[in-house]
Amino acid sequence: MILAILFDKDGTLFDFQSSWSAWAKGFLEDLAQGDEGAAAHLGARIGYDWDRGAFRPDSCVVAGTDADIIAALLPGLPGTTPEALRVRIGLAVATAPMAEAVPLAPFLDALKARGLFVGVATNDSEYAARAHLTEAGILSRFDFVAGADSGHGAKPGPGMCLAFARSVGCDPAQVLMVGDSLHDLKAGRAAGMRTLGVLTGMASAEELAPHADWVLPDIGALLDSLGADNILNPTGSASNSTQTESESVAN
Repeated sequence: MILAILFDKDGTLFDFQSSWSAWAKGFLEDLAQGDEGAAAHLGARIGYDWDRGAFRPDSCVVAGTDADIIAALLPGLPGTTPEALRVRIGLAVATAPMAEAVPLAPFLDALKARGLFVGVATNDSEYAARAHLTEAGILSRFDFVAGADSGHGAKPGPGMCLAFARSVGCDPAQVLMVGDSLHDLKAGRAAGMRTLGVLTGMASAEELAPHADWVLPDIGALLDSLGADNILNPTGSASNSTQTESESVAN
């Protein structure tokens, strides 16, 4: 029986491309002091296609940490220190406008009404995560929020997942890890949790399926599956099945 659900943030609670692609162009131009050519070069370093105005699926921004992004950008910013860039990224990221994957307040209220614990585990910083959740008006609905800098390690390590299970008093097997990337699903699996992949990030259903017990279009589709004989109360072994909005998620 699933008693708690742990969500990734970017690409899961918030649609990845809609949230980050337009923001990235402005941030890169700012880093390059208005030099579009230099901005495009910096974008290439972090997997951002300047001409398309979108991130590539292999971008370090998709599932990486601030440290990964800093390591990619620094060679293109002579004279900039890692700490100065960390501060600059942190402040800019915290104010980025987030596009909700589904209306989050009613979605979370529906989960809480069923007595479920809910948490967030992101490779973003905890500061940025709390800022984004606060801006969306949903921070108070979460029982746990952790970032890569919260002391539990980053995904795909299981640290944040295990910390969430401990914080809400659940066995990891009673927790569902929900994410849009392989980092999310591998972290959940490593912690002994069941895993659900969603397609509001950069990974395809085919990429996620081998590491997920279920794959759904978005987190909103999870609400259609609540009840007996489904994700929250599975009756058989998990199946690596991709679901559409019109299909059942029962095992």
